[in-house]
Amino acid sequence: MVSLALSVLKYCRLNLKCLLMPVKDERGDLDVSKVVKPVQATLSSLKMLDVGKWPIFSLCSEAELQLVRQACVFGSASNELLYTTVNDEIFVLGTNCCGCLGLGDVQSTIEPRRLDSLSGKKIACLSYGSGPHIVLATTEGEVFTWGHNAYSQLGNGTTNAGLVPYHISTNLSNKQVIEVACGSYHSLVLTSDGEVFAWGYNNSGQVGSGSTANQPIPRRVTGCLQSKVVVNIACGQMCSMAVVNTGEVFVWGYNGNGQLGLGSSGNQPTPCRVAALQGIRVQRVACGYAHTLVLTDEGQVYAWGANSYGQLGTGNKSNQSYPTPVVVEKDRIIEIAACHSAHTSAAKTQGGHVYMWGQCRGQSVTLPHLTHFSSTDDVFACFATPAVTWRLLSVEPDDHLTVAESLKREFDNPNTADLKFLVDGKYIYVHKVLLKIRCEHFRSSLEDNEDDIVEMSEFSYPVYRAFLEYLYTDSISLSPEEAVGLLDLATFYRENRLKKLCQQTIKQGICEENAIALLSAAVKYEAQDLEEFCFRFCINHLTVVTQTSGFAEMDHDLLKNFISKASRVGAFKN
Repeated sequence: MVSLALSVLKYCRLNLKCLLMPVKDERGDLDVSKVVKPVQATLSSLKMLDVGKWPIFSLCSEAELQLVRQACVFGSASNELLYTTVNDEIFVLGTNCCGCLGLGDVQSTIEPRRLDSLSGKKIACLSYGSGPHIVLATTEGEVFTWGHNAYSQLGNGTTNAGLVPYHISTNLSNKQVIEVACGSYHSLVLTSDGEVFAWGYNNSGQVGSGSTANQPIPRRVTGCLQSKVVVNIACGQMCSMAVVNTGEVFVWGYNGNGQLGLGSSGNQPTPCRVAALQGIRVQRVACGYAHTLVLTDEGQVYAWGANSYGQLGTGNKSNQSYPTPVVVEKDRIIEIAACHSAHTSAAKTQGGHVYMWGQCRGQSVTLPHLTHFSSTDDVFACFATPAVTWRLLSVEPDDHLTVAESLKREFDNPNTADLKFLVDGKYIYVHKVLLKIRCEHFRSSLEDNEDDIVEMSEFSYPVYRAFLEYLYTDSISLSPEEAVGLLDLATFYRENRLKKLCQQTIKQGICEENAIALLSAAVKYEAQDLEEFCFRFCINHLTVVTQTSGFAEMDHDLLKNFISKASRVGAFKN
């Protein structure tokens, strides 16, 4: 069942690609101008929240999505999900490869399951590897790991898969971790005092220990970083990066594609400064699968490493072993984005423009191209392969209310109302000006009325409250039975749109026992659509309907018309 559901998600993504197949230029590269707008248009229908851009979120209900505050989509097919809620609870769902959901088993799930072992913990940062494995730091600076562990990337001293979150204390017990980063099978953490600790797979020196032996527990990365204060870390597939408080960049690990920026392709088992950035103050570093981006304090971006998809933004596909400027636009860059599982790059300018380059839905963009997105997160949701989050996604609640949302909030609010209706001994608080704007009946009845209380006896409290609420919301919330009374009101006030809404609601509650009563109401209030619907229902359930008390008590004229009409449609033929 789970495999089928997740396969459907994958199918949707693949078919979306076919439906929006981009046009290539004469070099065979992707012409983004032919794909960005269609993709954006498609996404607009998915946006209940920003997280809706990732297909796996379609497994969550709308109510669950409304509670999401942080999220991470990961895994080789972007079929794993971890998210936190407004109540600081952590939920997971997906295929659960290698126990990467931390639930204590390897069973897949299409329904969100709460990660009880981290109950009460607030996530400060999170990263994931290719296995996948998870490294999570809490706001209190604790580190937890779980998932794939064949190369000791969980830092627990073993190579056994971690089915539940493991609290790392070895060498970190007195440290407060403020940032985490994962390569494919190795892990880094940065402490509040500027120290870097590493563990896991080390075939190319990516843990910076000076050897190529795997590192089973956290070990501080020293060498050139011994006396440095690190402010930012990042991992490529098999390499590691650190930015220090002086703006220098230190690198170590695999360098086969020049991703260390040292001008060579030899691996580096200990941290080494990127000399080519001399005189340039770097603020942030981001790593793709085998390429590197840095952002300077002047808002300039430099890139180096693998370039098979144009991920360096140089206009070609040649690898670069030295830092190369990325020309985006005159506006300064304030954010760069890359992910160790992808060949995609993105950047955001101070003016809010988002650019992307590199792998785009399996094809190549060799120069930075302006997208229609407002966030770099969108680039990875829509264009990267796999469609994962490049960082822990924060979903901030939108405090801005539209005019319609503001009106909905003010219905029945005694603090702002200037008029109240007294119905069945209960008050309903409203605003005269809105009623006059929204309803022709009130436009005349309230014109010279200076009273602040209006008594209403013609309709019941639920019906009249639903009517007034409709004027604020354009929708009704009544049971099908009560909607008959609202249909009467809508007819009396000549509110044709409300009549249609009432008919739609009434249809949802029809059954053999009340079909005749609803048919009678439809005829009485000249609701032709509802009348036709009720008549067809009666004909389709004729035997049972004719045995009900409603049919026995049917108005003579209505019964006569019903029999005549039923006869014309052949209801009484043998």
